[in-house]
Amino acid sequence: MNKEKNYKNTVRLNITNPLIFGDRSLVIGYERLLNDRKSFSINVGQSELPEFGLFNPDTDNPEAKLTKNSKGHGFNTTADFRFYLKAENKYAAPHGIYLAPYIAYATMGRKNTWALNTSNFQGNVITDFNLNFLALGGELGYQFVLWKRVTLDFILIGPSIATYKLKANLDTTLDPDDESLLFQKISDALAEKFPGYTFVFDDAEFVKTGTSDLIGPSFRYVIHAGFRF
Repeated sequence: MNKEKNYKNTVRLNITNPLIFGDRSLVIGYERLLNDRKSFSINVGQSELPEFGLFNPDTDNPEAKLTKNSKGHGFNTTADFRFYLKAENKYAAPHGIYLAPYIAYATMGRKNTWALNTSNFQGNVITDFNLNFLALGGELGYQFVLWKRVTLDFILIGPSIATYKLKANLDTTLDPDDESLLFQKISDALAEKFPGYTFVFDDAEFVKTGTSDLIGPSFRYVIHAGFRF
């Protein structure tokens, strides 16, 4: 009788990040079984801030337009150590419910050129803003194994404590009112792109200085699709 092969390795694709950050976000993962109840995994890839507009010419004054000169950059990595719960699972790992401590780090940014037209300034302004994030936390998840080779991994709850640093640099000296308006528009745009932004960052401090640096709560929710070998 042939013994069923034990596949200890899984390669996977994060399918949640592209929904949040756009199609230029690509994160690949790897999980390695240590025994029938434990594993470790690591994920590495690109995550960059998507393009977005700041001003609506029909309703905003002053008017600003994004030129074609826009470049994003970013990097994302996470790692966890999983404990598949023997009492709750009738299958061996990696099929079933698990608990895991994890660490996550991300840095992303975007450099934009804006055509700005106000009563105090006419010309181009370059904004270069970056978001850095480091989190330590724990997660609860469930992984399905289909047809012995295909996996669907759902990280359902992943609370953490994280450090955040958001910074925007301008290459041009603007009037303080115009500078605050530009920072406010950046903050509003980021709030639309990132769930929980308004609960984490100090909007007043960012509008005043172009920076926000603090420690606060975070969460992780991810869906992976994988293949075992």
